[in-house]
Amino acid sequence: MKLKVLPPTLRKNNRYLTIEIKSESPIVKDDLVTIVWDACVRFQGECNTSNFNLWVMKFYEMEKSEDYYSYKSIVRCQRGYVDDVRSALALANKYNNCRIAITTIGLSGTIKASQKYI
Repeated sequence: MKLKVLPPTLRKNNRYLTIEIKSESPIVKDDLVTIVWDACVRFQGECNTSNFNLWVMKFYEMEKSEDYYSYKSIVRCQRGYVDDVRSALALANKYNNCRIAITTIGLSGTIKASQKYI
């Protein structure tokens, strides 16, 4: 028996955050997933974080400067929880004893529209 796809009226509405990550050491997409989830769980707790529908969609490596590594990424979250996710990501400042800084540079309703910030 084939599963039915949910109609658009029953699907969750998502928003896509374009974030910039600056780190003292190199990171990969799996590290960013850990950073995002840990930051949200520490700041909001497990019950609230389960509602966020978090997912790292794309991960881009930018040019390295003298002092830090630079990355950009697109993170999906559910509409209505954007401010909670942004505040949790802004508070993340260490990963594996290396300093990191995460800033939100854009917000959009589709992945295609969020790629213009990259």
